Amino acid sequence: MTYNPNFDLDLQFGLIYEKKLERLLREKSKIEIKTERDIWASTGNIAIEIRFKGNPSGLAKTKADWWFHILTLDGEMVTMVCFPVDKLKQIIKELLKKKLVRKVMGGDNNDSEILLVPIDRLLSKNFFNNNGVVHNSG
Repeated sequence: MTYNPNFDLDLQFGLIYEKKLERLLREKSKIEIKTERDIWASTGNIAIEIRFKGNPSGLAKTKADWWFHILTLDGEMVTMVCFPVDKLKQIIKELLKKKLVRKVMGGDNNDSEILLVPIDRLLSKNFFNNNGVVHNSG
């Protein structure tokens, strides 16, 4: 559905997604929740773990349907982003191909392989077509 300044049509569109979110929260969807401390605000990146001590972990291993990433400042939640895990994996794959994501070691004893993902790239509309499918532009 495209944007329409007609209030009734816009309301219908909003209600469709309210119902979808309500279904997501009421159903037994599996979710993964990660919390990002203040540093994202200065770097513009979020950190997504993919390996721990050489073994798949985090995004690479999750069995969740949805990935929630909470962003905090000074101990307070300021916002969150969420993705269907399969779409997030597709986006990350495209960003890696384009060398727009950095891999670093971090965590305790530098045991975690972490992707530093630019938030603006992660949320770029250039990765989606009208059906929400990730594609190669951007």
